[in-house]
Amino acid sequence: MIGKLKGLIDEYADGYVIVDVGGVGYEVYCSNQTLQSLPSVGEAATVLIETHVREDQIKLFGFASSLERDWFRLLTTVQGVGQKVALAILSTLKISELTSAIALQDKAMVARTPGVGPKVAQRIVSELKDKTPSLAATDKAVANLQAEIDAVGAPKAMAEAVSALTNLGYAQVQASAAVATVIKREGDGLGTAALIRHALKELSQ
Repeated sequence: MIGKLKGLIDEYADGYVIVDVGGVGYEVYCSNQTLQSLPSVGEAATVLIETHVREDQIKLFGFASSLERDWFRLLTTVQGVGQKVALAILSTLKISELTSAIALQDKAMVARTPGVGPKVAQRIVSELKDKTPSLAATDKAVANLQAEIDAVGAPKAMAEAVSALTNLGYAQVQASAAVATVIKREGDGLGTAALIRHALKELSQ
């Protein structure tokens, strides 16, 4: 099995890149974010690989980071999420956004991905909610949201508050952590406006 390719970028195409390793061109399918992070044609690159073998083909999926590869593997464990859909999700959402969406149980954010309907989005946030922290060690604030979210019947106000704060320029992780802190202190009865107001105070400290 191929786990990594190190070679020259030979060609970019729609949804994949060809990596020339010792004169052999490997067709590697990637998310848009990975494709955008790779160097120009003719330059050296290292791509982490997930190899999928079927009776009729061998397909390579490439990633710029081990974290993105881990998310790809995790997403494909969900019923209805194949390799194509997993790449589409990783092309639409940043890792921090995907982590936050699952922690907040925000299926609407996941459903922004072309080809992902409400039912599949719901399965993704439901089935992966207990697996997110192990993949999001660098986003501990978001991962720790899970305990708070579990105590909240309706996360709509939380999701709206986080969205409003990110629109104001705060990072997704900062906004999510601030909202979680407010709910832990004030309880889950606050509306969107109150959540935003209290969260802004947290962020200004």
